Amino acid sequence: MDKIVTHPTPLGPRTSEVSVWRATLSAFCTSLVGIGLARFAYAPLLPAIINAHWFAPSAAAYLGAANLAGYLGGALLGRQLAARMRVAMALRLMMVLATAAFFACAFPLSFLWFFAWRFVAGLSGGVLMVLAAPTVLAHVPARRRGLAGGIIFMGVGIGVIASGTLVPFLLHQSLTETWLGLGLLSLALTIVAWGGWPAEAPKTAHIEPRQQPHHRGTLRALYVEYALNAAGLVPHMIFLVDYVARGLGQGLQTGAEYWVLFGLGATAGPLLTGHLADRAGFGPALRLAYLLQAAAVVLPALGLGPVSLIISSVVVGAFTPGIVPLVLGRVHELLAHHPAEQKGAWSAATISFAMLQATAAYGLSFIFAESGGNYRLLFVIGTMALLAALAIDLVAAVLARRRVV
Repeated sequence: MDKIVTHPTPLGPRTSEVSVWRATLSAFCTSLVGIGLARFAYAPLLPAIINAHWFAPSAAAYLGAANLAGYLGGALLGRQLAARMRVAMALRLMMVLATAAFFACAFPLSFLWFFAWRFVAGLSGGVLMVLAAPTVLAHVPARRRGLAGGIIFMGVGIGVIASGTLVPFLLHQSLTETWLGLGLLSLALTIVAWGGWPAEAPKTAHIEPRQQPHHRGTLRALYVEYALNAAGLVPHMIFLVDYVARGLGQGLQTGAEYWVLFGLGATAGPLLTGHLADRAGFGPALRLAYLLQAAAVVLPALGLGPVSLIISSVVVGAFTPGIVPLVLGRVHELLAHHPAEQKGAWSAATISFAMLQATAAYGLSFIFAESGGNYRLLFVIGTMALLAALAIDLVAAVLARRRVV
């Protein structure tokens, strides 16, 4: 791949050449640690935490929410942190904190201790999401940005796969050793990522602009769309396994098998969406993504049998991380002539995603309880959110063309 040539900085006599693939690998490690493991590994650990009497079921559920709250805090903190220290230093610090959280959670000293470290894990994930990919993609030629973004966010899917395979294997040893094992894996990934970050942001002249004009209204619409997309993913992220296991009466083992399919889709999804965006452009790819997600999310509500559930699990799994490089690339398109604003815009998009994801998680849980366990209603609501995102994007595109004319 192309090389990044960094230039002398006031802080050092000379910085070394860092290749694009090396920087992309570092960002891949951040998504694997900060999101893939720090968030998704908790789901298979939850029953073990309850069975080991570390915490009561209600307390364990609040501990799961601590990660989402921390993620929102990290999304809010990311830009401020980067303004006060070098981005590479901030990224290294967050990976160290995520690693420390795994080791700390091996020792349930108290609810407050565990809650604080789960919050720290989410916080580090939020900062890593805001800073890592934009830092690397700013160095990537526009024609390869979709593929590079797909590789970066493939780490989320790898984390889902690990949560369904590595965690059950480690639990055969003990719950404490499982947390320690995750900590060692996170430490290894932190070491791999450590030296791969670009020494400084590239010059503005090096950024290759897209042909689309910059539209503030389109950008604001994108924030709303991304948030609605987050809400559309929640029924699968939270209720899919439970729907199969209890709603369809097929048991936890079968439900776990659908979760593995979800993870397989999540592993390939970012690469596929990134490749599509490189071929068709981020705007058209994003519209197709909304439509495909809506079709996949509604399938469980239709009760068409196991084949439709398999398709739904894989497709929604693919777009859970796959939507991220599409939105990030779209931000770069809209702000191609305003590169200094790209990180701020991505931070705002991430915050909107995190806020509505957390809101939808609690809201759908409330609806589920009040509706007497109506799973199909949840999938219908998710579908409506995705169709609303598509409608907003189409309207924003029409309005943008009118402004140009």
